[in-house]
Amino acid sequence: MVLENLHLLHFKNYEEATLPFSTHINCFIGDNGSGKTNLLDAIHYLSLTKSAFTGTDLQNIKDGEDYFIVRGRFVSNEKVSAVQCYLKAGQKKIITLNKTPYERVSEHVGQFPVVLISPYDTDLIREGSEDRRKFFDSLMAQLDHSYLDLLIQYNYVLKQRNSLLKQFAEKNYIDKEYLQILDEQLMPLGTELSIRRASFLETFEPVFQRHYQHLSGSSELVTLGYQSQLIRQNYAYLLDQSQRKDLLLQRTTVGPHKDDFVFLMAEKSVKNYGSQGQQKSYVIALKLAQFEVLAQKNDNKPLLLLDDIFDRLDEKRITHLMQLVANNTFGQIFLTDTHLDRTDKILQPLSNNIRRFRISEGKAETIEDEEL
Repeated sequence: MVLENLHLLHFKNYEEATLPFSTHINCFIGDNGSGKTNLLDAIHYLSLTKSAFTGTDLQNIKDGEDYFIVRGRFVSNEKVSAVQCYLKAGQKKIITLNKTPYERVSEHVGQFPVVLISPYDTDLIREGSEDRRKFFDSLMAQLDHSYLDLLIQYNYVLKQRNSLLKQFAEKNYIDKEYLQILDEQLMPLGTELSIRRASFLETFEPVFQRHYQHLSGSSELVTLGYQSQLIRQNYAYLLDQSQRKDLLLQRTTVGPHKDDFVFLMAEKSVKNYGSQGQQKSYVIALKLAQFEVLAQKNDNKPLLLLDDIFDRLDEKRITHLMQLVANNTFGQIFLTDTHLDRTDKILQPLSNNIRRFRISEGKAETIEDEEL
């Protein structure tokens, strides 16, 4: 799969930009804060209909404007797909494929897979369980649309239940029959979510372990664990036992929205016992495993986005990633860097198909060969 071009209008710090891409390696070169990462995020948005870095869609609209457009053309197995994402403040987001809008935005997810490796990836280890759930949920959603539908349904009923719990507190009245109706809707959805997460991890873990060993050159055992309240108790029992607590706290305190994925090395927490280097190897191995399973499922290599890796990774890990580039493990690559000479020194031996863009204050210009 290849992204032929990208067009932006009022997206983040870009007034307007059009970029034609190489089918192999594309480099965004510029100072920090110039807008390099925003281009990667635009590609991420085009693929997954959401930003990798901002919490709400409105944060992606350029200051002083009330809408943004991200547009691009994908080519896969000679099939051309024109995708556009449009958002206007106060209105519903519209995603179109070949000028036809989706009835549901979620229908787009998984059609154009993408993997992002960024300096913030170690947050998967250092931050709370929500970040880890988002990583695995996003991966599973790209692999299997029925999982995404299940997750959407669960979150919808969960939101209804939490809203009802707040109403009970405000009105000082409890309608247990209505609460039971929502519980009966939530139970099968939550149970299925936990079952499918546990099943997926069994197949994903060996792929992850192999990448970690190759990346680190170490025989140390790394594992992925899954913690769910539903493993030992059925959801009906848990909801019944937690009802009093839920009413008091005005939110649902049990269920797969509380699950966690545990990152271990030699049966110890990577967060507490892993060195910085081990933590970096761990998350890169997670991303490389993500890339592999997406490529296998779709029989098509995802887009690979590399954000400031030459600044943030040591020579050993950069060398490993570049070896994978040289071996054609990856397909189309987009990367950011602050130094053109460093980028060229690393990449030129690997490919003759490289396009470079100079990024400055929300503007992108192609760097011609004679400028190098």
